[in-house]
Amino acid sequence: MLDIELLSRHFLAFYFVFIAVHYSSTAMGLVKRTDYSHISYGKKGSATWWVRQTFNFFRALILIVCVARIGFPIDPWLGVIDLLYHPILLSLGMVTLLLSLGFVSYTHAYMRQDWRSGIDSDNQRPLLTKGPFARSRNPMFLAIMLGQLGLFLTLPSVFTLLCLITGVVMIRLQAGKEEVALAALYGEDYQRYQQQVNRWL
Repeated sequence: MLDIELLSRHFLAFYFVFIAVHYSSTAMGLVKRTDYSHISYGKKGSATWWVRQTFNFFRALILIVCVARIGFPIDPWLGVIDLLYHPILLSLGMVTLLLSLGFVSYTHAYMRQDWRSGIDSDNQRPLLTKGPFARSRNPMFLAIMLGQLGLFLTLPSVFTLLCLITGVVMIRLQAGKEEVALAALYGEDYQRYQQQVNRWL
């Protein structure tokens, strides 16, 4: 009989190791090819800089926790919510994480060389309004929040609930800052786009 609890424990570890390796290598490859960083933190001490620092801190902490759970009994320290720690919810969480990864990968591929993380002041790139951007002004952020929900379902705990809440708050702050910057860069084109497509769905 399949042990869903054991599967979910290993799934989380491999999933977040894969995410870390994939996006680190992607960022390095883009820098090598274009001699330009596609990741912008913003001015040191600014709101967007703090959002990025907070996100990186939680991303590293999640990776450490998920890997550590394979060999060490740390669940009591995480405040696991026993009522939600059920095979059905754990399975739903793993499916949600895979859907999130699929949506992130699709959006990333759609953006291709126009992909940026953070605010970029280059208005020579086209304003993307088709594909996933025809349904949401922030499809990548939506996919990431879906992944944060998936993490909570796969490991329902006080720790992952804190990660979920913090992640949603940080993403909403970042989305607001990015939309102000895009409005300044693209002017009326972006204003028309805002009227046609919702921020989220």
